[in-house]
Formats: sequence, C-alpha cells, structure tokens
Amino acid sequence: MNILKSSLFALSGAALLVSCGGAVAPIVSTPIGNIDQTPLKTTPLTDAQNKNWGAKDLVMDTIPGMSVDKAYAEIIKKQKGQTVIVGVIDSGIDVEHEDLKNVIWTNEGEIPNNGKDDDNNGYIDDIHGWNFLGNIVAENMEYVRILKKLKPKYDGKTEASISAADRSEYDLYKKAMAEYEKEKQQATAQTTQYMGILEQVKPAHAAMTTKFGKADYSKEDLAGISNPTPAEQQQIPMLTQMLNFGDSVPEVIKELEGGIEYFGGRLDTHFNLDKDFRKEMLGDNPDDNSTKFYGNNDVDGPDPKEADAKHGTHVAGIIAAERNNGIGMNGVANNVKIMVVRAVPDGDEYDKDIANAIRYATDNGAKVLNTSFGKYYSTHPEWVIEAIKYAESRDVLIVNAAGNEGLNLDENIVYPNDQTKTGIEYANNVLTVGALNLKYGGEMIANFSNYGKTNIDVFAPGVKIWSTTPLNTYEYLQGTSMAAPAVAGVAAVIRSMYPNLTASQVKKVIMDSGLASTATVVLGGDASNTDSFQNISKSGKMVNLYNALIMASKM
Repeated sequence: MNILKSSLFALSGAALLVSCGGAVAPIVSTPIGNIDQTPLKTTPLTDAQNKNWGAKDLVMDTIPGMSVDKAYAEIIKKQKGQTVIVGVIDSGIDVEHEDLKNVIWTNEGEIPNNGKDDDNNGYIDDIHGWNFLGNIVAENMEYVRILKKLKPKYDGKTEASISAADRSEYDLYKKAMAEYEKEKQQATAQTTQYMGILEQVKPAHAAMTTKFGKADYSKEDLAGISNPTPAEQQQIPMLTQMLNFGDSVPEVIKELEGGIEYFGGRLDTHFNLDKDFRKEMLGDNPDDNSTKFYGNNDVDGPDPKEADAKHGTHVAGIIAAERNNGIGMNGVANNVKIMVVRAVPDGDEYDKDIANAIRYATDNGAKVLNTSFGKYYSTHPEWVIEAIKYAESRDVLIVNAAGNEGLNLDENIVYPNDQTKTGIEYANNVLTVGALNLKYGGEMIANFSNYGKTNIDVFAPGVKIWSTTPLNTYEYLQGTSMAAPAVAGVAAVIRSMYPNLTASQVKKVIMDSGLASTATVVLGGDASNTDSFQNISKSGKMVNLYNALIMASKM
C-alpha cells in the first residue's frame, strides 16, 4: 500500500510538472549506495580529471565528486525544466565572460542606461543586478572597524574603571584589539618571510635555468648534477624544497609574489586604522538600516581589469558556466540565470549590505542564493537574520560557505548562519557547506575547511576547483567558497526540474540523498585531530546530484 501511494504521488507530481511547462520523465535509476568499499585512487589525476573532478562519480571514478556527469547522462539527458534565477552575493562578476554572458540574468523590467527606475523597485538601471559597494574594493576587517569605533572611548582605560553598563562593550573592544594585534603581526611576519625566501630563490632559479637551459627543471634534474659548485650545493636543496610546494619553481615564485601582495595588501587595507573606505568611496552610513537604495549598477566593480570580480566570477562559473558550448568548462546547472549582487569587498562585508543584498535578490525573483563569504565578528547580526527569515518566507534557499579556518563551528560562531549563539536554528532555508578534497579516504576533508556536527550541513568539492575568472580566463581556486556554489548548482537543478518542492524540501533532499562514509578523516590539516566523517556535519554526507534527483522525484 505504501508503494502504491508513493507511485501515485510520483505520477501526480510528474503530471503537475507537465502542466507547468517542464515535463520531467519518471526516474527509475537506482541510487548510489554504500561507498565504504570504494577503492582509494592511487594514480594521479589527468589534467582533464583535475579540471572536472567535482563532476565525477565516486564509484565509477574513485574521486569524491557529485556525480554530475552521471546525472546528466542517465537522468537529466535533454530535459531542461524551468529556468531558475540564482543570486550570487559576492565581489562582483564579469558579466561579459565568454562562458557566462549567456547565463547572466537580465531585468526585463528595466530599459538599459536610461537613468530611470523603470520597474519601480528603487534601483536605477539594475540590468543584471546591483552593486551595494559602489566603488569600494578593499575594506577593514570587522574587528578593526569595531576597534576604531570604540578606541576613543576605552583607550587607556583599566578594567576597574569600566561601569557595569559598559562591561560588555569594553570586553568586545579588548577582544577586537587582541585580534587586530595578532592578525597584523602575522601578516607582517608572513610578508617578511616570503620576501626573504624570494630574495634567495630568484637568483638560485636564474642560475639553474641557465645551467639546464630551461625553467621547468625537476627534482631529478637537480639531483643529477655531478660535482656541484659550492654555490650549487646551497641552491640544490633550496630549490628541491621549493618543488615540494609546486610543479615548477616559477610556479612557486608566482605563489610567493602573490603572498607578498596579499599580506602587504592586508596591512594597507584590512588593518588600516586611519582610512574610512565607506565614507570616502560610498558615503552611506553602515549603522543606519533605513537607507536601502545606495551603490550603483556596476556589478563587475570599478576595476577596469576586473580583478576585484575574480572571486564572484569563479563562483558563478561553478554554478552555471554554459554547458557543452565548447568553451572553457561546464557549470553544474544547465537552466540558470545568474543575478549579480555585489556586496562583498576585499575585507569584511557590512551586515547592512548583506541584508539588503538578500532582500534585493529575493524581491527580484531569485530562488537560490549563494553566499560564499563570512566573518567572525558582527555588529548588526539581527539585520541579516531578519533578511534570511524574509528570504525563507519567500521560499528562497540560501547556500552558505562554512569558512576556511579549519575550525569546529559548534565551538566558534561565524556570520552569516542560520543559528543563534545558543545553537537554536531560526530558519530552515540555509544550507551550510564544508569543502571536500579530491582524495577519497582519510584526507577527503580539505585541510582548511571548517566543520561541525551541528553547524555544517553537508560537504562538497572545494579543493583545486577549475572555473571562470575575469576577462575570459580560467583558474584553479579553492575554499568552501567553491564548495558552496557547487551545491547551489545542485539546488538549482532540483528547483528547475521539480519546481513544486519548497526551499526547505530541497535542503532536505540535498542533505538526505548525499553519500555517507564511515571513514576516519583528518580535520583542520592536523593529523592528531581526527573524527568519523559521519560526526562532522549534520547530515554526515557529501552532496550527490544523481541521488538528489532520484530522491526529489519521489517527493
């Protein structure tokens, strides 16, 4: 009798979908089951496998991907379903990218560049979305902003002089000061260290390039040098060590230079106590939530080279880079329009911007939001909570990155999230995603990924992810920022093929249909910190599109 009821529900659901204009064939495939007997992959991945490992199937390929290729080949085939708008709240997106331009959302209610708010939504010429940052690229960390705000009041004060009414605020000031001093010191030390290494590696590399007649020499080449000179005796072990960190010394040099630029940039912007980026470049008051219509429609940001849009462009490609067009790469979802909402600077985002970004995307038709950002201090968390609840009331699913500090989020709160400090979940439309490594087994959790039995929902591919970057380029990036859009793509496919499922139902499908494993995994890159994979997220599973579609078809 239960089987009959399930069949009737499946058939009636299929009939209803036909009436919606998106006929979906009944799914008769068998879900992927127990994977604990899957052999570990011992051979290196090919270049093609590296660029597409997140789409691979664990059983067929012994790579912990999401079975995307299998789902398209066996289930989706040529079915398209309904178009789903996915809002990408991020640093901006290159909307002219060759692999994205055909999947970017266009606001049909606006006449481009006429300087009018044609659709009366409060945002003038919001053709592809909105930019809540204006011309801001870099910003302070939130604890630096807290420090700047409270320092005039508490600088030089002793704990004994603080009134009971100010105790909580004073404690926040001291905590922000400690965080600032620690992080600034680390950035200074890293910059100095990288510069010192680079000063030694560059001349050594130049000498070896001349000796071998090539720049991409190997460890074997170095080891094969007979009768090395005294200078070479110093250069060989140093360059051999560098090759432990990259495939070639030029690659390592590029990484070192990037590290110097990154940490030096942090010192100039993230920890800058003298500059008010918001006041100088936007003019909006971040502590006044009554204003909504600030910023502009320049969704790729102010940089002509679009470097500030790199993160958002990469995220967008993972979700929806045009499939099977013979260009670049394939996104997870095949019937999606990407709405661009620029609200995440190089530094910590403002709660006001995030709250307004969520509301903007929700009000303009997005059914899935990707939020690949986060911070550990928040001055107005209630504004974001209210926006998340608003999105929930409008049936919008938010797919959120867990963070990259290797922390247990059951012990460390990160913003945004769907839980209070006491662990009570206030909304059922947020799916928080940790990052998988491409190595199945004990190393399958990315060494940077946050985790937590209560505060992480699922895991998805997040290491060495190939995707779109500005100006028609493609790069490998990694982070839970890459894992979240993979899951946002899965959510978009489900919402496209089964539009009658609610956001909370799609969340449940993704969590319940994933692949479970009893493997013991290393956490935070610390070999002494291990736990069962089942114990480090609420579902205990890794996301799988193939299984998710089968389960969705039966709801």
